[in-house]
Amino acid sequence: MPSKYQPQIPGWIGDLVKGGNYLTGADERLLYANDNFCAFIRKTLSNQFLYLCIFLIVFVCLIPVIYVCILLMIDFYTEKEDSILFLIIFIQIISLFAIYVSIPEIYQNLFTRRGSPIIFNRKTGKVYINESYFFNFKVLRNPLTFLHPNKKRIKEYDWADLHGVVVHNFSRYSLNSTILMVCKPNTHKTIDHIMLDPIRNGIGSYLVWGWVNNFMCANDLISLNDGKYKWEQETQFKKEIIKGQGWPEWMVEAFNATSLEELANIKQKFNINE
Repeated sequence: MPSKYQPQIPGWIGDLVKGGNYLTGADERLLYANDNFCAFIRKTLSNQFLYLCIFLIVFVCLIPVIYVCILLMIDFYTEKEDSILFLIIFIQIISLFAIYVSIPEIYQNLFTRRGSPIIFNRKTGKVYINESYFFNFKVLRNPLTFLHPNKKRIKEYDWADLHGVVVHNFSRYSLNSTILMVCKPNTHKTIDHIMLDPIRNGIGSYLVWGWVNNFMCANDLISLNDGKYKWEQETQFKKEIIKGQGWPEWMVEAFNATSLEELANIKQKFNINE
């Protein structure tokens, strides 16, 4: 049975049900929570370092492969060795595509700051992200965007329009990721993707989704002191995680909005036009 959220994302395993009553424990990705908002880290420093090294090695190794292929194509073109020439061209195309895929991976691991937290406000039903433009599942990108390695997307979404799916990474280790499908209001038409919880084993890939759902439903199954920063450490959390990362001032203030009316006043105060 295919995903109801279309177009379906590659590696799809299943759609996740929204709502509370998920039984979850505290998760290491939870940074901070109070009665208004919670914040989850999405990229641990160890994972950033690991995947940055992997894709840098791939990139560096492919450069000489491409150079040698160019030299061989010239040689075999002049010698009319068509069968070998086609093989070299095929290797060249694969190598170029691998570099095309590696560059965004290098960018998003190199320029993801402080774990790229995602913020959920349960009083307004809004979700906030500030992340590398390359921090997603896209494959086809305009090569010109590679000239802007630190490009960001800073967005406000409606929780009602975000729907969870689990995907796998096609490896024998059965690593799963939870993706938020951003849909047009009241439809299953996907217009964007947000990484919620990347690369987990088995049931671990459902923990963050469960915690967020219980939080957004104000369910007592979760504790607001489960995170790295405790309830009373909001100032410290914002100083160490939020400050200096390019979050708009109005958005940081909106984290703590207690109603849509208060959120509207904040946007009016900062002249934010939706």
